[in-house]
Amino acid sequence: MSPDPLRPPIEPMLAQARNALPAPGALPGGIAVDLKWDGYRALVFTPLRAGGPFLLQTRRGALVQDRFPELMEAAKQLPSGLVLDGELLVLNSDGVMDFGALQRRAAATAPRTVRTLARAYPAYLVAFDVLQVDGHSIMAGPWQRRRALLESLFADHALSPPWTLCPSTRDLAVAREWLATWTRTPGIEGVVMKGLAQQYRPGARRWVKVRARETTEAVVGAITGALGRPRVLVLGRYDAEGRLRHVGTTTEVSPAAARQLTAHLTPAAPGAHPWEGAGFSAGWGRGGEVLDMTLVAPERVAEVSVDTAQDRGVWRHPVRLVRLRLDMPPEDVETFRA
Repeated sequence: MSPDPLRPPIEPMLAQARNALPAPGALPGGIAVDLKWDGYRALVFTPLRAGGPFLLQTRRGALVQDRFPELMEAAKQLPSGLVLDGELLVLNSDGVMDFGALQRRAAATAPRTVRTLARAYPAYLVAFDVLQVDGHSIMAGPWQRRRALLESLFADHALSPPWTLCPSTRDLAVAREWLATWTRTPGIEGVVMKGLAQQYRPGARRWVKVRARETTEAVVGAITGALGRPRVLVLGRYDAEGRLRHVGTTTEVSPAAARQLTAHLTPAAPGAHPWEGAGFSAGWGRGGEVLDMTLVAPERVAEVSVDTAQDRGVWRHPVRLVRLRLDMPPEDVETFRA
């Protein structure tokens, strides 16, 4: 165990996307399967000593504990010197997980707005890993041991909402059932496979995720239309050499999506965009027409619904925008593969 307590920011360990569950021997030590939640990845840091700060870190390294006062209040349930990895979720008035409400809560900074949103959309943290216990890092230990410590933590301290233990199974038949049935519930989008013997490697993409729906992510590199009313997103992915490669376009976005895009997209600085001077085809069936596009800073990630094949790494037909992923940095998007 490390003698130095962990401090934010810590890059969370990540998962690579697959289309199907891997074979039992595909990950070190055998496979455990967790549910994959549709929320914000978050790390919880409890104080090392009385009076110290409770911290809530997003996937991108921002500290947002002030935006979730109910978690700060509930931190008294947790022991000191603890670091949890999990998924931050919120529920709407119908008790249904609501990603849009979570984005509003994560963006709110005015104290009155924070309190109003907290009452309307209470937050929960679904814990699926523990990185530190009693001020000592346990990331070098196997997942199997970390999971046992996480389960003991919930049992020994009788933890209750907003702290929730993520369901986990080692039975692949159960995992298939989860994919077939649990993913019909809003807020559950698939499963994540972890090796029983795997260490926790910050920033490494060593876990495996399988989504029940065909969505994926890409970087927003440009738009058609004006920044005040985007119409179509022009999407890219970085290749192994760090070049932003064009991978396709979306269908025309809705007025509500356009308003959100306007709030979060910024124009590219002159000479700073990798696509400056480039021209991309408007798509299959459009002859040699070239997109009339406005370059934007490639800082935002779009989740898109994909039901079209790729040709040399580019989607043949426009894909549909599902939402912006404000919690995801561009470097976490799947690498371009021709």
